[in-house]
Amino acid sequence: MSLLRPKKRTFKKPQLLTPSKLVHQKENTPTSSSLGETEQQIKEILGNNGDLKIKHFKIFGSFSAACVYFSSLVNKDSINKDILRPLMYEPEHLIGKEKPLAQLIDIILTETLYHSEAKVGECLDDLIEFMLRGETVIIMDGLKEAIHIGTRKVDKRAIAQPETEQVILGPREGFIENIATNVALLRYRLPTPDFQVKTMKIGRLTKSTVAICYLKGIANETVIKEVEKRLSEIDIDAILDVGYLEQFIEDNPFSPFPQTQSTERPDKTVANLIEGRVAILVDGSPFSLLVPVVFNQFYQTTEDYSSRFLMGSFVRLARILALVFSLIFPSLYVSLISFNPELLPTEFAVAVAGGRAGVPYPAVIEVLIIEIAMEILREATVRLPKQVGGALSIVGVLVIGQAAVEAGLSSPITVVVIALTTIGSFATPTYTAAFALRMLRFPIMILAGIFGLYGVMIGIIFIFNHMLSLKSFGVPYMAPVSPSDYQGMKDVVIRSPLWWMPKRPDFLHPANQSRLTEKDNKVLEHNKVGNDQREGTSNGGSEGDHNTSSNNDLN
Repeated sequence: MSLLRPKKRTFKKPQLLTPSKLVHQKENTPTSSSLGETEQQIKEILGNNGDLKIKHFKIFGSFSAACVYFSSLVNKDSINKDILRPLMYEPEHLIGKEKPLAQLIDIILTETLYHSEAKVGECLDDLIEFMLRGETVIIMDGLKEAIHIGTRKVDKRAIAQPETEQVILGPREGFIENIATNVALLRYRLPTPDFQVKTMKIGRLTKSTVAICYLKGIANETVIKEVEKRLSEIDIDAILDVGYLEQFIEDNPFSPFPQTQSTERPDKTVANLIEGRVAILVDGSPFSLLVPVVFNQFYQTTEDYSSRFLMGSFVRLARILALVFSLIFPSLYVSLISFNPELLPTEFAVAVAGGRAGVPYPAVIEVLIIEIAMEILREATVRLPKQVGGALSIVGVLVIGQAAVEAGLSSPITVVVIALTTIGSFATPTYTAAFALRMLRFPIMILAGIFGLYGVMIGIIFIFNHMLSLKSFGVPYMAPVSPSDYQGMKDVVIRSPLWWMPKRPDFLHPANQSRLTEKDNKVLEHNKVGNDQREGTSNGGSEGDHNTSSNNDLN
């Protein structure tokens, strides 16, 4: 019977010839020497765009030409003053001189234009791309070559204080969406020829500019090549943010822990570049992506280093305690209440039992309900406008929490535990790392509700085992703890004084490990920075020389 069934007819949909496919068809196709034909080809590809402008004029009053640009991407004043005016009005030094057509481009580039970014292009697809990036193209009748001039001007927001990484002591500048400005912020802090920037285009439609930044002679060449290799293998329609790249280049995409670090602080990016890491910038994204990373980076801030080491170490210890709190505090509460109440002091156990007397479900269900409610409240607070978000958080914490306790849906001690846990997660400075700990709280709580303290230990062992197996561009995720590195250990739990860290962390395998110059191979004697040093330099006059050089730098 199957032989008698009519075959289904398959109809092929006609392939739509989009402008991008037209450009691809004309790849490496030289432009025509006819002005009208070249103009027609441009209109055929770009269509009837409202912001596509074609201005016809005469070069030096003799040669027919056209100026083609997108009005939404260019600086019109630059076109009028630096391009059209010198081309339409013959300069005085060229009056009376012979200007053959074959030498017209050389005369324009070397003797006429008032613009530093003028180049010659010959292929039609290249000219289309230049226009789409905000450049102005000059096509001339009788010449196959065209001139493209950098006239891009896109409105951008001003440099402001970073919103996601607030500090008390430290710079107030943050990245913006313009990649040129972001690179300038890095180069402003690194006035050295060792600072290198490599660019590439990623995205078939967006053609986003991606910049790979590193310090030559410090960053490991193997890491740089690996970053370039992973980025060059990305083939996608659009790259709209640096987070798109993160999902393609991370070692283990199924891990809850981030294997790259994003930051919108130029000072933090420069500090990581000096240690030997690589920074990735994307045009249109106000964040930089740092690789390779280790776990201890996610609870460190730039404020740790701009403040005195005692204060920085104390705050870091509090941050680590909050990190541990946010991960295991609810599960410890569940395991002790459900399985091991004898480990609690008698008075406290009686108070907890009295508070939970009216709760109709087990402790693990109670904690899960309150945790889920807190996560929903947190997400709602983030997504709402600032004027409403603050009021919602107050209503959620005070009114709903109190009402839940009075209604017998939760005990007061549970609300306190979840509140302390939430506050501990807020103390983690990196959002992605804090989010990973928020996710891992739930499976540990479930294990605690099933197996008690054994379940908590099983969950912690699994987490540590997973973290020990992770790598970021070949660097172990738990370095410098495992494998151990003496220099790196000075900046893990506490922030050691800067003069105790003369070498860069060895786990990054930097090409140059020394970052603190020790004169005459002696340890820095920081206790001589006061009056003793002044007495030693007052006779030699070196202090006056130093002040003179400083004044010259400021001027």
